Order: sequence, then C-alpha cells, then structure tokens
Amino acid sequence: MEDFLAVFSQFQFPQDVIDVLLVALVFFGILRLISGTRGVPLLRGLLVIAFVGVLAGTLTSLTAFSWLIRYGAIALLIAIPVIFQPELRRLLERLGRTGNLFSRSNRTTGASRTISELVAACTRLSRLQYGALIVLEDEVNLQDFIEGGIRMNSNISADLLVTIFYPGTPLHDGAVILRGSIIESAACVLPLTQRTLTDTSLGTRHRAGIGVTEDSDALSLIVSEETGTISAARNGRLARRLDEKRLRRVLERFYERSGRMLEIEDEDV
Repeated sequence: MEDFLAVFSQFQFPQDVIDVLLVALVFFGILRLISGTRGVPLLRGLLVIAFVGVLAGTLTSLTAFSWLIRYGAIALLIAIPVIFQPELRRLLERLGRTGNLFSRSNRTTGASRTISELVAACTRLSRLQYGALIVLEDEVNLQDFIEGGIRMNSNISADLLVTIFYPGTPLHDGAVILRGSIIESAACVLPLTQRTLTDTSLGTRHRAGIGVTEDSDALSLIVSEETGTISAARNGRLARRLDEKRLRRVLERFYERSGRMLEIEDEDV
C-alpha cells in the first residue's frame, strides 16, 4: 500500500493523467481493431506464453531457462509483425477511412428478410440441384476470404443467389460470403477441413463449408450438387438433410445469438 501511495504521489496532474489515458486509448484502439478476427486466439496464446515465461524466469534461478525466455521474447517481437500482417494491414486501412475506427456493423439489421431470402434461395437451389456454398459472417472477420473473391456488395436476394450458383456462370464454383444482409463477395476460396470425414459422399464443397467454421464462428450453408441435400455447418460440425422448417430454425438461432457460439446439435461429421 505504501509503494502504491509513493507511486501515486509522483503523478503530476493533468499531464500524467492525459499520458495514461492516451496510452490506454491506443491499446483500446488496437484491441478494438483486432477483435473479431482470427488473430485474437493467437494473441491470447502469445500473452499466456509470455506471462508464464516471465513468471517462471522471475521465480526461479534457472540461468539457461532465463536466457531462453529473454532472447525468445526478442525473437517474438520480431515475429509479431509477420504473424499479424493481415490485422496490421486492416488497421492501416481503417485508420485511413474517416469514422471507421470505432464503428461497428449491425449484422442483425433486416434479419427477418435475410432469413426469408436465404431459405428461399436454398430451397430453390436444392430443387434445381445447383451446388452452393453460402457463408454467413458473425463476429470473426472474414475479410481475407472476401478480398480473395469477386466483390459484389449487393443486397441479399434469392434470385441473385440462384443466378450466382447457376452452373453456367463463372461465379458458381466458389463460396458466397454474407455480412449482415449484404452479399460481400462471390467465388471465394475457403480452407478445407483436414479432418477425416466418415461419409465419403461429402466432397470439396462440404469440406470447405466445414473448414471455414473451424477457424471462425461463421455459419455455412451447403447445397449438394449430387443430391440437392441442404446442410449447415458451424464450429466444425455438420447438420445434414435440412428441410425448409429446420433451415429457418437454424438461421433464426444464428441471428438471435449473433456474437455467441451456436452449436449444431443434429449430427457430427
């Protein structure tokens, strides 16, 4: 307590208060920008490793281990710009856009209409047996995948989705990514799951639909080109053979719990 009072007594008002607030604002801005990205779990892991390493090095007198922690921290500082390159690039882009630093998209706007359009699109795609993969972004940002596709920036429409996945169009062989009620991009390339799937009838489209949900909290909707079966994946789990009623229920739960983890309860892959 005495140490705390001694440190506090050295504060100069208002200069030190402004100094602390500016530092806190910078850290808040950085954390705000990377929140909802795939870099957050990685950052959390790095902080845990750093905390355990510093704690172990401080409480023990192990010379070699302390040396490893000291020089490992230097290597980690050099590696951070490489590890977080996508997030740093996005930080600079958003800093260059007025008003974007502290803005937050409302992904639940027009949820009822979005659900109706998605149900109608998947039902028609299933009936026509057009293969389709539609990914709904939640809190984890999918900007890297969006930028790798063909930008659309269009309001959601069942007619547009059916047209995109028509086998004769150049955009059909990839994923559509939705952000709220906006079709951000089409023909997106997604990571494939590395898990061994017990059902050999599940092809690349299903593997991509599962894979994108393993590294994010997105919900993916898959329509099989061979059978017309509608499936939904989240958290690396897959629910298959969804009819119109069950599909609507999955989408309603997704938008109701936006920002929270939604478990697919029907069946595991």
